[in-house]
Amino acid sequence: MKGRSLRSCLWEGNNVPKKIDILGVKVDPVTMDEAVAQVETYMDEMSGVLVATANAEMIMRATHDHELMKILNDAALVVPDGAGTVWAAHHLGHEMPERVAGYDLAQELMRRAPEKKRRIFFFGSAPGVAELAKKKAETLYPGIEIVGTRNGFFSEKDEPAIIEEIRKAKPDLLLAALGVPKQEKWLYAHKDELGVPVSIGVGGTLDVMAGVMKRAPRWMQKAKLEWLFRGMLQPKRAGRLMALPKFVLKVHHAKKH
Repeated sequence: MKGRSLRSCLWEGNNVPKKIDILGVKVDPVTMDEAVAQVETYMDEMSGVLVATANAEMIMRATHDHELMKILNDAALVVPDGAGTVWAAHHLGHEMPERVAGYDLAQELMRRAPEKKRRIFFFGSAPGVAELAKKKAETLYPGIEIVGTRNGFFSEKDEPAIIEEIRKAKPDLLLAALGVPKQEKWLYAHKDELGVPVSIGVGGTLDVMAGVMKRAPRWMQKAKLEWLFRGMLQPKRAGRLMALPKFVLKVHHAKKH
């Protein structure tokens, strides 16, 4: 990978590349390898941090959701999840080495989990989905420890029991699939009570693992058309996909100023 050795040296020396401001959201210009290494460090240090996966839709939402903006800018690591985020960084004159998709980040962390003896908790999606995702993870990553599952359908009165369930399971990594911005707001609000070294909002990751939602074919991912595939599969997302042209216009405007 071009420039990899220099970037590796920077990270190993703890001189983390400076975050890039995209419409007010500070995004880390990291490769997948660097993101994984950083999350591993947070787990080793029992940091109790939130990691966010910022795509164009999330960044656009944060421009008018000040609570989400604060959470993202307080997060320990914000990875560039989406071709739009990488494009925006380049358009604004910054280096952003590659897209770090939240789904792929979660898979890479799970792939390494058995060797590192990491404990993982799946939280979110419809009833039964987290359990199916657990079975899939156990097939893909022999020896993985999924120490708990809980669906994402709950009310406020259920929260103390959910927090206690997660605390008792003692995961090193909590993957929460509650949708944006609910997952980020919930994890941020309860991070001290949860006592989990690393929490990540992973959107539709458990649905894809469980087989209840398809991921875009590899050629569409490479062509940066994953957003279009999601829109085709979920017509209800059409309104949300309108955030993309608005995002492009807003980034153009930010560049001029």
